[in-house]
Amino acid sequence: MAGPPGYQPPPPAPFVLSLSKHRSSLPPSSQQQDDASTSSARADQGPSLPARAAQVVAILNGAGDYDTAFTATFRAQISRAQFEAIAAQLRTQYGKATGIERIDTLNRLQANVVIGYERGTASLSLSLDAAAPHAIGGLLITGAAPRGDSLDGVAATLKALPGNTGLGIYALEADGPRALTAANTDIAAPIGSGFKLWVLAELVAQVKAGKRRWADVVPLDAASLPSGITQGWPAGSPMTLQSLATLMLSISDNTATDTLMIALGRDRIDARAVALGAPPASLPVLTTREAFALKGADAASTAGWATLPPAERRARIAALPPKPLDPAMFSGTPLRPEIEWFASPAAMAATLDWLRREGDQTTLAMLAIAPQAPAARSFAYAGHKGGSEPGVLSLNYLLRDKAGRWYAVAASWHRSDSVVDQSALASIVDRALAVIAASPFVLGDAPKPN
Repeated sequence: MAGPPGYQPPPPAPFVLSLSKHRSSLPPSSQQQDDASTSSARADQGPSLPARAAQVVAILNGAGDYDTAFTATFRAQISRAQFEAIAAQLRTQYGKATGIERIDTLNRLQANVVIGYERGTASLSLSLDAAAPHAIGGLLITGAAPRGDSLDGVAATLKALPGNTGLGIYALEADGPRALTAANTDIAAPIGSGFKLWVLAELVAQVKAGKRRWADVVPLDAASLPSGITQGWPAGSPMTLQSLATLMLSISDNTATDTLMIALGRDRIDARAVALGAPPASLPVLTTREAFALKGADAASTAGWATLPPAERRARIAALPPKPLDPAMFSGTPLRPEIEWFASPAAMAATLDWLRREGDQTTLAMLAIAPQAPAARSFAYAGHKGGSEPGVLSLNYLLRDKAGRWYAVAASWHRSDSVVDQSALASIVDRALAVIAASPFVLGDAPKPN
């Protein structure tokens, strides 16, 4: 995915068979999520959502009235022929659609729908037009999985992707993470903005030790490149540590991240990263501005970077001539992949476990702000931080099920020769979350390495 390191938009990206990103225009009141609406039989949802979902089932099977089911705007974007081509792919892979297995209503005009197939399921995000007769104005396939899906099946799908992949799925227990499924979990890989979890951990540690307060105010430091919004704000703007951390996690704000790193202390962040499993390749932990400057520097400034010791890397950074950052350097192809932040899935899971044990309610609340994968809605709590740049993608989830059991899911995918497909990895991780939610792993279960 083109662009400098960050993670916006956050996951989940649509499944590869997505139909349309169009959403019908809804009044503000209807945008509010009804957390209590988790049944397909709610009296206040009216007949529209179940009826429209049933029409989708028929159309997915090659029947039904496409023209009356969807709004004119939707049909202008996605023709019946285009829809049928995608529906045919689903039937080829999973058989005939057998009916609606679940509707989770978000409000009277929006729902997440699970449609059953003979050999699998498809998850849809459905939204209806606000005006009668409430035709379908938005439909997005957010995931599809074989019936009887398993964590081993998820790992196998991930390993089939081109390039290098890693996946760790863990039950978080009293004595630490226990692997439920593992694929290349001990191999350090690029994580993009996933490194911001190390920054959060050091902030949490300093707050817990009484050295800092969430309400402490620091000046906004020099602008980095987006993602984020603060790169356009005046330098020196007063910011609380909580505001900086919230922006860092929710929209992967790079300038907010760099400001936090400077305020907390670079040596302390390096030490925290090492304690959480960061390899020598990640030291020193670069600010985003430093990473961009290095990626855009001349060849001599970064020669042999992968083998340089941390002290020599710091000297190279200090010697860089000052010049404006150039967002055009990210043309959509991987750029100097050795200049990165690295961690294994096992280390990322350990970091998430540390945050859930040592963090407070503010910590967990900030991690949960960014939009989540569809299956994350099945959990009592879901926190997330991803990272991406051309050729790099990492997704990291901290989860608590309704019985109080905790899990961590850490997935990575990188290529040095091409970009990676965000939607493909997001769909795979969503499958993993769905399997965990449907079949929780009790503490006595044996690990399932892969």
